[in-house]
Amino acid sequence: MSFQHRLFSLLRNQTRQAEKYTTMATQKAYVQGSKFVELAPGILRLYSMRFCPYAQRTRLVLEHKRIPYETVNIHLRKKPDWFLQINPIGLVPVLQKDDKIVYESAVCNDYLDDVYPQNKLNPTDSYQKAKDRQLYETFSNVTSLFMKIAVTHGENPKVIQRFLKELDRYEAELKKRGKFFGGDKVCMVDFMIWPWFERLPLLNQVLPETRLSQDRFPSLLAWTREMHLLPAVQSTMYDFKTHRAFMDGLRDGNPDYDYGLADSASSKL
Repeated sequence: MSFQHRLFSLLRNQTRQAEKYTTMATQKAYVQGSKFVELAPGILRLYSMRFCPYAQRTRLVLEHKRIPYETVNIHLRKKPDWFLQINPIGLVPVLQKDDKIVYESAVCNDYLDDVYPQNKLNPTDSYQKAKDRQLYETFSNVTSLFMKIAVTHGENPKVIQRFLKELDRYEAELKKRGKFFGGDKVCMVDFMIWPWFERLPLLNQVLPETRLSQDRFPSLLAWTREMHLLPAVQSTMYDFKTHRAFMDGLRDGNPDYDYGLADSASSKL
C-alpha cells in the first residue's frame, strides 16, 4: 500500500476516533452580535479558529493527550464582544474551564501538559525544557518570513533565502535528536512548529524555490512524513485546497472563516 493510501486510511479512522474527544455545537465562526455560548461546569472549552496555525498548536496537544474538550470558533475580523471580555487581546487559542482562562499558544500548551500529565510533551529536565522552548519561541523568525513570502508571492528572493536559512537550524537540530525533536517520540517542539510545515505546500506550488530539497533538508523531510502519520496531526489538518482557499481570501482581505461549511459565505451565529 502506498504512503498516500496509508495516510488517507489512517486519516479517516483517526478523524472518527477524534470525535470521542472533541465536541462542538457548530463549526461556524461566532461573529460580533452573536449570543454567548454558555459553558457547562467542569467542561474544558477551546476558543479557536479553524485555520489558525496558533490555535492548531493547542488542538494538536489536546488531541495527542486525548483530553475531552469542546470548541467555539471565533471570527477574528468580527469578534463577539463577549470574546473580548474573555481575552482582551482578541486572539486564539484560549482555554476556559469554569473560572480559569488561559491564552497564548505556548502558555496554553504548557498548562495542558502540566494539568493533564498523560502523554507528556515537555521534558522533566529543566535545561532540556529551556532548550526546547528556545527552538519554538525563535520559530517566529520562520513564521514571519513565511507570511511575507505568502503575501508578496516571494517578490523578494532574499526573503526566500532567509526563510530557508532559518530552517537550516531546525534541520541541524533534528539531525542530532532523531526521528522527532523529542527523539523517538514527539515533544512540544514538534507540535509547536508543525502547523507551518502543513501549510508549506502553499508556498511550494507558487514558488518551487521554497521546496525543501532532499540534499539540504533530509531530516526535516523524513520528519514531515512521520508527522503526517500521527493521529493528532491527522485529526487537526486540512487539505491543500482548503488551506489555499483560506489563504487566498486572507491575502485579498476577505478571509472565509467558514470555508467548506454549509452557507459559508455568511455566518449568522
